[in-house]
Formats: sequence, structure tokens, C-alpha cells
Amino acid sequence: MYSKSVRTRFAPSPTGYMHVGNLRTALYEYLIAKSSNGAFIIRIEDTDQQRQVEGAVELIFSTLRKVGLHHDEGPDIGGLYGPYVQSQRLDLYPGFARRLVDSGHAYRCFCDKDRLDQLHQEAESENYAASGYDRHCRDLSSGEIDEQLASGKSYVIRQKMPLDGTTSFTDAVFGKITVDNSELEDQVLLKSDGFPTYNFANVIDDHAMNITHVVRGSEYLSSTPKYNLLYDAFGWEKPEYVHLPLIVGEDGRKLSKRHGAVSFSDLVEQGFLPEAIINYLALLGWCPKDNRELYTLEQLCDAFSVDRISKSPSVFDYQKLEWFNGEYIRSMTTDEFLSICEPWLQQVFGTLPPAASLLAEMLQPRVTRLSNIPGMISFLAAHQQADIELYTNKKSKSTLDSTKKVLPAVIEKLSTLTQWDRDRIHEALISLAKDMEMKNGQVMWPVRIAVSGQSVTPGGAIEILLLLGQDESVSRLRKVYDFLSDR
Repeated sequence: MYSKSVRTRFAPSPTGYMHVGNLRTALYEYLIAKSSNGAFIIRIEDTDQQRQVEGAVELIFSTLRKVGLHHDEGPDIGGLYGPYVQSQRLDLYPGFARRLVDSGHAYRCFCDKDRLDQLHQEAESENYAASGYDRHCRDLSSGEIDEQLASGKSYVIRQKMPLDGTTSFTDAVFGKITVDNSELEDQVLLKSDGFPTYNFANVIDDHAMNITHVVRGSEYLSSTPKYNLLYDAFGWEKPEYVHLPLIVGEDGRKLSKRHGAVSFSDLVEQGFLPEAIINYLALLGWCPKDNRELYTLEQLCDAFSVDRISKSPSVFDYQKLEWFNGEYIRSMTTDEFLSICEPWLQQVFGTLPPAASLLAEMLQPRVTRLSNIPGMISFLAAHQQADIELYTNKKSKSTLDSTKKVLPAVIEKLSTLTQWDRDRIHEALISLAKDMEMKNGQVMWPVRIAVSGQSVTPGGAIEILLLLGQDESVSRLRKVYDFLSDR
């Protein structure tokens, strides 16, 4: 157990959609905090003004609300350590940067963009990877610095990295990590416009907000020594680091749009439930002590522990996500399912059909992704002739010839029913099969194919007849019989 009250933070940049990797990070930060009765904080890191996307902040908050990750402090609800938006904290960072300059852990760099671009071009022309800034201004004399300042030359403040030795830290997932200091670039801390860089503001704000656990992707492992050298320079206690394994596609490459939907909003648009997405993401890099797979968010808070997080990359499996989605759909009441699938039904009918509850009963055991619903039921709104080959089915012993015999009898039987309900439709079709000395399938199969126009339907013949109603059902059967009579 951590000695302090656990405080984690989700600190996204408002630069676009909520990637599933970012959402998993937020989830793990939430679980780490709540499993220890700690606090989960939201901080918006918007110092990169050029990359901001309008509406991205609200998208962040709406996503967290939809999945149930309710924060304890943040821009919208405040807290003891606000403001929780970096662009509203700009007056804090220059002082800390100057403090590092005064202590010899940072320096002013007066190199202009032209010189930096030239360094990059030279590196490319020599066919080797650019190793970063060449530390041209690192050892300027006080006189040279005063001269540049007096002339009004703009500058950035860079961190002065040690030139030899190593820097090590221990990560809760990956263990001890050691990096050669020679690999660490003298990174910019404060830009010439007074804005801090991400790396610098991150450290200042984490310390100021008493963040105990820093949770982020494993791609930041190699950068962590830079953060720790800043903590050491200020004499501050370091947080505990929890680096998460990458989420990759089935090809082993980092998950991106080439693999399919990668944002929370895209997944919801494709018919995945927020609860199923969160449940699946929780297991994408974390393994519970038993083989259990289905968890509510509250249950995850009770079961979660950092020591069960894997080091290995996690493959995002859309079929597995569909399985989770199906399990959540089947656990609902019919009314709950009807409520969530209403928009998808409206795509087909424009409004809820009269037999919407029956349709929901038919769909619920079969649906794994809500976006499949329109394609599954479009035949109910618009009839089309089935391929003739579909009337031949070995299992039901149905043939085109038997279909031609069955349909007129079915039409006569169904058109004379005075009540249109499940029992009477069933009785009519079963008695017809008996009277014609046929198997039940020889009646049910061609009726279902005829009224639906397709081989796969979310229900059997009787359910489809109920949904269509007597007039529409008989009308479709007559059209099909007329069509087949000439074949």
C-alpha cells in the first residue's frame, strides 16, 4: 500500500477524438485510485495551442461520463489544486524554469529556427538520425548571455542533461529501467513565447497537485529519466510510475485507423455499449487472479491491482469485443434492450414499429453489435424476391416444386384467420403440413424465405409473420407465388 493517499490524474490534450489507448489509460488511473480509496483528477494539457481541436474538451468529458469514470477534481468541478487547465497556469512555469537556470540545471538557448533547421538538414544529408540539439548555447559565458539578453534576442530554456553516466528508475510494471545519459537530449522546458513544453508542465503540475502515480503508455519509458532529473533538480519526491503495454492490431503494429475503429465514439457508432467497451479495455493488459471476464466498473475497482498488469503488448480483438457486447446485450431486460436499439430500429422504420417489443425479443439473443440491426431487419420494411435456389433446402426437405404446392395452401389458410397471433398462426401452419402429409419444415422454410426474401433472419416464419401482420404477409406470399408460378 502506498504511504500517501493515492492521487492519479488523467491529463489529455484536446487534440481530437478519444483513442481507446487514452481511454484505457484513464480507466487504469481511475481503478488505481479507487481501489485504494484515492482521488482521480482530470487535468487538461492544452499548452500546444496549434494542435487544439474545437469541441475536443467536451468530447473528453462526455466520454468519461458515458463510461462512468467520474472524477473528484477537474476544470468543471474545481478542487484544492486548481486551475486544472494548463493554459490557465501559465504564470507558474517561468518561475520554475528560472529556478533551474539559477541552480545550473537549465540554460538559455538563443539558437533561432534557421540554425535548428540547418542542424536537422545536415543530419539528414549525412544519412544519420538527428541526435537532437548540439548544445551550442549550453556553456555560454555570463557576458555572452548578458549581451544576447540586452539585444532583445528571444530564447528558450533547455534542461541541462548530465553528459555521462546513467539514470535509472523503477517502474511498477517493467521493473528497473536504466538509460545512458548520453542519449538524453537537452530538451526545451520553456518556449520563447513563455509557454511550457508538455514534459516540463507535466512535472510541475504533477508535483503541485500531489500526484502519487503517473500512469501512461510504455512508449514513454525512455523519456521518464528526463522527468526524474527534473524532480531531482527541484529536490522533489518522485511519483510511482506505471507504464502500460501498447495496444496493437492483429498485425502486431500499434493500433491505428488502418485496423478499424480506434476511438470510443467510433466504437459506439458501430453499436458497442460503453459498459462492454470498458470491461474489454480493463482486460486489455490486466489479468485478474481468476479466469473471470465480465465485470461491472464497481467490481473492477475491487479486483484491480497494479501487479497484475502485463508487460506484453495487448492485441485489440474486435471479435472478442463483440462477444463482450453480446453478453451485455443478453443480460438486459427486453425493455432495456428495446430502449438502446430504438435509434437503430428508427433507421429502418422511421419510428418504432407496432410490434417493437416482439422484434426486440427476436433480436436480443442474436445481436452482438447494434449497428447490425438495420441490416438484419431491413426486409421487414421492404420486400424483395429471394433467389430461387433458396427454396431448396436439404435439411427441411424443401424443394421448388414442394414450395409451389405449399404456398397457395398457406395463402388460403392464413388469409382466413380471424385472429393474428402466435398460437393461431402456428396451429394453421402445422395442421396444413399434416393435411398435406409434409414435414413441418417443408411448410415453414418456404414461408420464411418467401416473406423475408433472405436465408438468414432474426426469427422463424411465425415470428416474421407476426411482425409483418396479416395483410402484408398474405400480400408477400401471393407475389412470391405469382413469381414462382412462371418458373
